[in-house]
Amino acid sequence: MTTALILSGTGRYADPWHPFAETSAAIADLLRGHGLTVETADDVDTTLGSFRDSAAWPDLLVVNVGLPRDGGTSPGTDAARDGLDAWEAGGRPLLALHSSATSFVDSESWEAALGGRWVRDVSMHPEYGAATILLEGSFPVGIPDFTLADERYSWLRTSPDVVVHARHEHEGHLHPLVWSLERQVETGPARSFYDALGHDAASYSSPEHRELMKRAVDWLLG
Repeated sequence: MTTALILSGTGRYADPWHPFAETSAAIADLLRGHGLTVETADDVDTTLGSFRDSAAWPDLLVVNVGLPRDGGTSPGTDAARDGLDAWEAGGRPLLALHSSATSFVDSESWEAALGGRWVRDVSMHPEYGAATILLEGSFPVGIPDFTLADERYSWLRTSPDVVVHARHEHEGHLHPLVWSLERQVETGPARSFYDALGHDAASYSSPEHRELMKRAVDWLLG
């Protein structure tokens, strides 16, 4: 059975703006409906620390966390940082969601694995509301452009190696929202997928968004 582990925004990885319990439950429901066995971690740093042992690695890691604002590091311990680095070097697939692009700022390998990140004082988003999602490339063929209620992350920093699958328009610019990345690690090729949508559970009620995520999972698991 293929396993997925969700790192959800609990404890210091929670924040006042994102209902992580709701969005993690929504993505768990989507993954279970796609045939995966899903667990949600209770403690982000403790779970990351366990990743120093590859026996703890899931088939798919799903990251749905915020940026700690308590003045500490992110990841929060040396063991958590080492575990995250070990997992990233191991080549397992990564599905990262929404505000996860703001987090793990003290991990040198996180941005490389993600294919980009939120940059403080540069990245932003307009107010939550109707977002028109413009799809492109072969990945979402057959899915029409769609509108949903969400946050539209803008001015994210992205690697030139990512393949963008969805953008939105803001202030005359098209901003990447959804992308995939094939990265090379010591063990061989590895796959990552980032979805900047998903501010709340309503985002995952969009049939077009759900179909895009199902295709992402299929691609990640190969």
